[in-house]
Amino acid sequence: MSTDELTGVQALERKHPGLPLAPGHVERREFEYIRHGTCSFILSRDVVTGKVVAPSAGPTRTEADFLAHVQGVVATDPAAPRWHVVVDNLDIHCSASLVRWVAAESGLDAMELGEKGKSGILARCQTRAAFLSDPSHRIVFHYTPKHSSWLNQIEIWLSILVRKLLQRGSFTSRDDLRARVLEFIAYYNRTLAQPFKWTYQGKPLMHEAAELFRPDGTRCIRLPRLSRLSLPPIGA
Repeated sequence: MSTDELTGVQALERKHPGLPLAPGHVERREFEYIRHGTCSFILSRDVVTGKVVAPSAGPTRTEADFLAHVQGVVATDPAAPRWHVVVDNLDIHCSASLVRWVAAESGLDAMELGEKGKSGILARCQTRAAFLSDPSHRIVFHYTPKHSSWLNQIEIWLSILVRKLLQRGSFTSRDDLRARVLEFIAYYNRTLAQPFKWTYQGKPLMHEAAELFRPDGTRCIRLPRLSRLSLPPIGA
């Protein structure tokens, strides 16, 4: 599972209808809008099938919200022997409640986990993340390196959602926004879902890094030309 959040999504309603396409004219949108609040979405994408699984939508993105989402994802296939979840380094992805739940799901109820902020596994975010990354558990979390959340494939899917729905949408309320997003996900799963073909190997950036840094780790003064950087393709 490739998992991430899309927060602060605004339910904006255009004050007047847009003007449709016409010969010699592009579609035009009303620039004035009415705000109806925001929604947060927590989404997980199955990298094998390409489908979005058990999407969550609500007013907040808290530790409890993320735990409830992961529990909902796991509940879609209770017989699965192991789950692998790719996430970034947000604090709610290594919370104390998540550690307790993973321990229970992995048959480790009797394990002494310590106390948050004081001792044991629960003491710090780093110790909790190390526990959640243990490959012997039933639910295993894989954390992307810092500043490298683009490695998580759900980021590609979120860009699809923005381009296809959110960017030009007009939503009359938060409930309308939530319903339209969930409707889009259902449509995508039925007709468009497929695995992304990830072709980027990192070689150009590794070569660039070798030119940027000396063997002792210090940075060279010369800066690279942006045109020389080869970035990963964005799925559509």
